[in-house]
Amino acid sequence: MDWRKRIFCAVVLCLVSAAAFANKKNDTLNFGLESDLDSLDRYYSTSRTGVVIARHLFDYLFDRDPKTLEIKPLLAKSYKIVGDKSIEFDLRQDVVFHNGDKFDADDVIYTVNWALSPNSGIKNRNAIEWIDRAEKISQYKVRLVKKSSFPAALEYLASNLAIYPRHYHAKVGPKGFAAHPIGTGPYKFVEYAPGSRLTLERNEQYFKDGPKGSPAIKTLVGRTLPEKNTEVVELMSGGLDWIWRVPPEQSSKLKSNPNIVIRTYPTMRFDYLSFNVETSSPLVDLKVRQAIAHVVNREAIASNLIQGGSKMIHAACYPSQFGCTDDVAKYNFDLAKAKKLMAESSVPNGFNIDFYVYNVAGYRQYAEVIANNLRSIGINANITMLQYGTLRDKIRTGEAKFALSTWGSSSINDVAASTSVFFKNSPDNPTKDTEVVKLLSEGDDAIDPGVRKDRYKKALQKIASQVYWLPLWTQVINTASSKELNMPPNPDEIPRFYGARWN
Repeated sequence: MDWRKRIFCAVVLCLVSAAAFANKKNDTLNFGLESDLDSLDRYYSTSRTGVVIARHLFDYLFDRDPKTLEIKPLLAKSYKIVGDKSIEFDLRQDVVFHNGDKFDADDVIYTVNWALSPNSGIKNRNAIEWIDRAEKISQYKVRLVKKSSFPAALEYLASNLAIYPRHYHAKVGPKGFAAHPIGTGPYKFVEYAPGSRLTLERNEQYFKDGPKGSPAIKTLVGRTLPEKNTEVVELMSGGLDWIWRVPPEQSSKLKSNPNIVIRTYPTMRFDYLSFNVETSSPLVDLKVRQAIAHVVNREAIASNLIQGGSKMIHAACYPSQFGCTDDVAKYNFDLAKAKKLMAESSVPNGFNIDFYVYNVAGYRQYAEVIANNLRSIGINANITMLQYGTLRDKIRTGEAKFALSTWGSSSINDVAASTSVFFKNSPDNPTKDTEVVKLLSEGDDAIDPGVRKDRYKKALQKIASQVYWLPLWTQVINTASSKELNMPPNPDEIPRFYGARWN
């Protein structure tokens, strides 16, 4: 190394150390936001970024330990199952919302009834559709009445039912609430500039004996940067303390930097190709879908592009989820079989189709490889990258007939949070297969675990045999952080900045 390179490296090292020390000195954790928030209101956000930020602003009745998966009381102190369809909760009496309002049963009742209202227009209705109503027993005691037995209820209460302050929410409405959200969580909202940054401040009144613990770092600043390369440069210069979804080639290079810590871990997330089989397009033909399933080289993409232990999957669920099974039709890479199926299909000469893809780090590369695979059987896929909210809406309206997307199940380890979300009576169901709907409904409602597994298995087998989806692979995440920051990763894909500490 010549003297110019040595001087340059020394200057960069000084800048990194000085900037990282400044962030620690100012007690401000700067992290990459990867994309703009579709909403700061948990009920109108379905993106992973929205899920993560909601955990910091809001609390749920329960929390799940990310290591043991144990469900622990949060806003609820305890619960009691009453019959098949009711759960009673004793609530904490020492909780205060960020605006000073005291939390009690009326806030739970208000939140549930507002979310259940057909006029609420919430995006993630699967979060609460299993609830029939909420009833007040006393100031700090609530009863939730379910529409059916729904054994996954506690899992959902630990992931989806964010509780809002009744007076403030009723006053400002959903639009005003999204502009300035108020919760009981470990951090308070300060400001959000789309395309730029989100700022949160520590909630000094947060209760200290709950499963989230006491937040140690005063200020969180999430910065929206145009691309992953920019995030990496900012991390190296000390402008950021933490980033995630770092592509393998970049994480490999960063490992040699003594000021940066790389962590690689599997997550409860899988990717998939969705096909709209209700509208007129070549994808209505089962042989076309089967041909696509055989020509996409999923195993090669998982091992070469994603790496880190990513595995090809065959069923429309995450392997560890209750009720998931690998005993379904499998479509391994087979170019000859794919060409034969296309030749026997209604479009033997191929066709052009718009290919809609989730615009997040790595997915364009996946899409380009998939498009290249498809060209070998005469399918010309025109790639369009979209933010998650826009992609979701286009899939729901049927405009996106062919899409590459991803699902993290809100980190719920149950098929009810994956397969049932997309293949029951919901806007996300592109097939409306009544047999599948019936099987999943029976699986969601059955108390007997054996019955649940049986119904889920039959539904997953039908989905696979008809190629309503092509499940692709499990996702692995690389995080990169300043050595000054102590923030271990969690397999449920929820960064918990409230648990971070400075070294």
